[in-house]
Amino acid sequence: MMYQLPAGARDLLPLDVAQKRWIEDRLRDVFKAWGYHRIITPTLERMETLTAGGAVKPESVIQVWDAEEGVYLGLRPELTASIARAAVTRMSGVTYPQRLYYVANIFRRQPVGNATGQHEFFQAGLELLGSPGLLANAEVLMLLGESLQQLGLDRWHLVLGDARLTRSLLDSFPITQRQGVREAMATLNEIALKDLPLDSEQQARALAMMNLRGSPEQVLGELHQWPLDETQAAIVHNLEALIALVTNHAQVTLDLSLLQTYDYYTGIVFDVVSENGQKVLAQGGRYDELLSSYHPEGKTIPGIGFSMNIQEIHHILQTKAVLPTQIRKSHVLVVPETPAATHWVFQQAAQLRSAQQRVEIELMARSPQDSLAYAKAREIGKIAWVNDQGSVKIETLE
Repeated sequence: MMYQLPAGARDLLPLDVAQKRWIEDRLRDVFKAWGYHRIITPTLERMETLTAGGAVKPESVIQVWDAEEGVYLGLRPELTASIARAAVTRMSGVTYPQRLYYVANIFRRQPVGNATGQHEFFQAGLELLGSPGLLANAEVLMLLGESLQQLGLDRWHLVLGDARLTRSLLDSFPITQRQGVREAMATLNEIALKDLPLDSEQQARALAMMNLRGSPEQVLGELHQWPLDETQAAIVHNLEALIALVTNHAQVTLDLSLLQTYDYYTGIVFDVVSENGQKVLAQGGRYDELLSSYHPEGKTIPGIGFSMNIQEIHHILQTKAVLPTQIRKSHVLVVPETPAATHWVFQQAAQLRSAQQRVEIELMARSPQDSLAYAKAREIGKIAWVNDQGSVKIETLE
């Protein structure tokens, strides 16, 4: 019988793990340097937690039946909902802003026909809670940029939009057609847009919105020609101020058709894409109403965050010769010369480990020649030969 992985799963072998850990360690260092603290939330959440506030669609969640409580639980498809729930139910009375980061796996049920069929993914990201406005937005975007730079990724592109502005512009369309316009814009599907039952003026406006994408100077210039109300004009002003802060840290495309997968975003939204535009390395945005869905009194606490796609980043870094190319080797192989030396072997190994050495013990009762061959095959630098009196002879291998 051939034992196989379930569909959508994959094994990470030791070298894969070493490379993944290399990425995560550098991200942790940046997050901590900016004052963020790690939070760990459950892999399983109640379905009502995941779907509160429209955060997650039930069909995207891999569900597990809890027979004891008689409810379905969901494997988290993202971390923001879980962190929002933890922040308002377990961290009451804390001072704000709260800076939280995570490194975790997520699970997403893929639509039928998905090219990869993958269900498990790895992410690193953060949430900045309790701080609205320009400075918080700028901190998150600059921190994201520094995280990518620390990984050696200096050729990427920031695609920036604003969910509140885009939604307010969509309000000019008939309510029965807004979702269709929104979906066509999100997928840049001009054919689908033209097939919607809109009059000529509405069609022209929808196409103009879809094409509100390009350099900040170009898009902002076009927006200033639109008949914006006071709220919309204030959003455009805030976008101008944000771009002025981050433009020296990233190459920016302003895209008012950018709409994220989750519906909880209320302000800026953004993607970071690879140089060729084929991989999304990170995504995020502002969600100022999500936490109120979990708060016992419905209190509103602003938030903004991002998640980084470890797998996509890993693929790009594999072409840059920066990741580890082999797993760490043991420093020493400790070998008993006789069966009576067994007690001393473990004592000697403990002493070596206390000196920060990576130590293996010979477990197979091999001959000295075979132990030597094993150490060379494993690229172990030294053998500690231990006799039945506890004396040790260190042999350095070429």
